[in-house]
Amino acid sequence: MANKLTLDQVRAKSANRIAGLSDVQRKAAELLIDFAYACGVPIVITQGLRTIDEQNGLYAQGRTKPGQIVTNARGGYSYHNFGVAIDFALLLPDGKNVSWDMQRDGDGDGIADWDEVVAEAKRIGWNWGGDWRSFRDYPHFEMTFGLSTADYRAGKRPSQAQLNASMAKLDAFKPNKTEDDDEMTTEEKAAFKALQDRVVALESTNKLAKVPAWAEQACINAKAAGLLDTANDGSYDFYRLVTILDRAGVFGAKGGVA
Repeated sequence: MANKLTLDQVRAKSANRIAGLSDVQRKAAELLIDFAYACGVPIVITQGLRTIDEQNGLYAQGRTKPGQIVTNARGGYSYHNFGVAIDFALLLPDGKNVSWDMQRDGDGDGIADWDEVVAEAKRIGWNWGGDWRSFRDYPHFEMTFGLSTADYRAGKRPSQAQLNASMAKLDAFKPNKTEDDDEMTTEEKAAFKALQDRVVALESTNKLAKVPAWAEQACINAKAAGLLDTANDGSYDFYRLVTILDRAGVFGAKGGVA
């Protein structure tokens, strides 16, 4: 399902929340927003830097203030207090409401949106609160460089070399999926035209009564990729060629059917 919200609209929803993050974490948050969007899953960062007073207010919730307990961390004991952690939610198509439904599949690709975001976050280098052994925090990601909150409270920070290396790694990242995946180069278009011409020639000779069982899935993928109108009445060589192309990933790479 295509995104109804533009990427700029989605980015704007989180701009204020990520502004207070440290440089590397802010870049990593921007990438997560972009990469999730490329997967068809708009998200919003609901929390970035959190002050000590804000943290103490959250800690009091469910203890000395009404509400449910949402954190075990007092002020200064959360990575949010040092600008190295974020929380997120799924941004719904109306661009206003959000969801924490971990089973939601808004883009209809058969994979829970939440799982897609977590996979992209881990690829970027975020650590996920859902992997914790206790008090799992499923909307939470952090990038701490191996420092504890005690280290941060004591004034320790990652070295400049660590920060530079992380930033260089982030600058080199590209999304697994992009809106330009269906665009071919001039050379690719010429190659596909030659293949299509070859397919037409093969179709006209040595036609088989039905699609061989070993070529059925390849023909399905080729049709889904828009390279075949019909798989019927093909020759043995035709089905062999389609199967070879499918196994080479041609239909999945350009047709998005893999």
